[in-house]
Amino acid sequence: MKSLAILAAGAALIASPLAAQQADPIAQVEAQQERTQRVAQQIWDFAELGYLETRSSGLLIDELEGAGFSIRPGVAGIPTAFVAEWGDSGPVIGLLAEFDALPGITQSAQPTRDPVADKHAGHACGHNLFGAGSLSAAIAIRNWLEATGTPGRVRLYGTPAEEGGSGKVYMARAGLFDDADFVIDWHPADRNSAASRKSLANRSGKFRFRGVSAHAAGAPERGRSALDGVEAMNMMVNMMREHTSMDTRIHYVITSGGAAPNVVPDFAEVFYYVRHSDADEVRALWPRLEAAAQGAAMGTGTDVDWEIIHGNNPTLPLESLQTMMDTKLRQLEPIAYTAEELAWAGTIRDSLGEDAPALAQAQEVEDYAVLTGYGSTDVGDVSRAVPTVSVRTATWVPGTAAHSWQAVAASGHSYGAKGTQQAAKAMILAAVELYTNPQLREQAKAEFIAERGEDYVYESLLGDREPPLDYRQ
Repeated sequence: MKSLAILAAGAALIASPLAAQQADPIAQVEAQQERTQRVAQQIWDFAELGYLETRSSGLLIDELEGAGFSIRPGVAGIPTAFVAEWGDSGPVIGLLAEFDALPGITQSAQPTRDPVADKHAGHACGHNLFGAGSLSAAIAIRNWLEATGTPGRVRLYGTPAEEGGSGKVYMARAGLFDDADFVIDWHPADRNSAASRKSLANRSGKFRFRGVSAHAAGAPERGRSALDGVEAMNMMVNMMREHTSMDTRIHYVITSGGAAPNVVPDFAEVFYYVRHSDADEVRALWPRLEAAAQGAAMGTGTDVDWEIIHGNNPTLPLESLQTMMDTKLRQLEPIAYTAEELAWAGTIRDSLGEDAPALAQAQEVEDYAVLTGYGSTDVGDVSRAVPTVSVRTATWVPGTAAHSWQAVAASGHSYGAKGTQQAAKAMILAAVELYTNPQLREQAKAEFIAERGEDYVYESLLGDREPPLDYRQ
């Protein structure tokens, strides 16, 4: 009997440190380090465009199923969108996971310009890291909930086509966030920040002109140039800029303008974005674009139609949640880089110009601030459906711009994976606070109602269109 008692005591001593480790949120994330880097690298290799992320979405689903999550695939009419969930009671906290790449930019993980000849897209916005970091955070939260017996449900939203496809808008429109209590969002960046950041509302559309083809020299009088229609529209919109408010941003690219100078093009297309800090201002500006298109068609003897491609509401930051996230971010140990990673980062920095920030910025946390950014994101629609908190971590070398080859390189390197782990740690600390602090939950929900308005009714900038599953084809 005495020997049995000694064995039991020894087992308890062994089990006690293990139990303590399982109850430590940071330890739970650190246990996912191999998964973070492996999944981030695989999605970086796939580099799949919006709504075409079959392998990337499938990889995340496989990892989540293996960790005991239930899966709802193909939600909101989008084959690559999914909702994964673990738990059956308590507050519902969701995490967002993006995984689409950008077309037209490729780069190896080398720190000097090195396009990859056989690839047509690259993770220049780090969404491979976004997906992998949220995956690791969700699994770590699930393990922490189980180890501590804390009531709670954790949910991972697989959100495709952020880059111009507004995947989250269709998911919000379908009500997939309506029963969540909170959502935690993050994004790769060149710095660590939990600033309260409002984005711009955005709507995009493709304007398609159709004319009559003819020999440009032999029978020009018989032609009606669709390209003339596009150029006339662009001229009128450019004149319109003088008569818009200061926050307005309008940009376009001609996606089709003909194939040969000696053929009058019978088809041409221009792709427009309109942005403003107020969604109602975007709605007011859009008919002016449509009128310019109609006038251009009348003046050039062509026909025009258009299709709204995507639209995002501005984000609705909540200071009660952002200041909490700022506190959690400051509790983390700074990212530790190897000598090889610092040398790699130094070469990247050399490409950014003499005024690039010091490498040490990646180990610092920016001062808390309330900001208006000039980008747009479909997280805006999520933040208007459910209280949402966001964080950015340094996955790129300080001074790196999003949508650059330097961002692609860092997103495929261990440097980026380390910043991703930092994001997962911040997310789990925020989740633990939300699960265990009912006063914060009440305060954030009250602020959400006040900021959104008592009589708020959600309206997307997309109307009732179906997801444009072929917009990248």
